[in-house]
Amino acid sequence: MENLLERITLNPKICHGKPTIRNLRYPVENMLELLASGMTMENLLADYPDLEKEDFLACLQYAARLTQLKSIYRLAS
Repeated sequence: MENLLERITLNPKICHGKPTIRNLRYPVENMLELLASGMTMENLLADYPDLEKEDFLACLQYAARLTQLKSIYRLAS
């Protein structure tokens, strides 16, 4: 099985450099918000036919990895 995190891409020319799915204009942040709102992967697959189940699993794995950071610092606003 491929490394799911390879599906998460960072490209400064797409979505202002936010993490996206496979260089498509689907920010990881938005997909996580939809999952958190209660939508199932089946719902999302129906709404976004160009995405695959592994894309959503990659988003979840990406979020899980972010929680493993030892320190998070607030950026000055």
